[in-house]
Amino acid sequence: MITYIRIMFSSEGRRPSLVFDALRNLGFEPTKGNYDGVYRWDTNATTEDAIYLADKVQVTLKGMGAIFTLETVE
Repeated sequence: MITYIRIMFSSEGRRPSLVFDALRNLGFEPTKGNYDGVYRWDTNATTEDAIYLADKVQVTLKGMGAIFTLETVE
């Protein structure tokens, strides 16, 4: 399973480099193309795992002025 993230930044929020540092700490890797980052699951992850990751992203980015969307695919 792979989870992709897209991020919208605000000029009133944290610098994009700080947002990406926080996402790297969660295991996301920056990428090029249609998505800003990718999380590669190392086990047979479940839908519940993906929801838990979404919770962790929300908590991590809270107060940073960034809006995100996630897409998880098999």
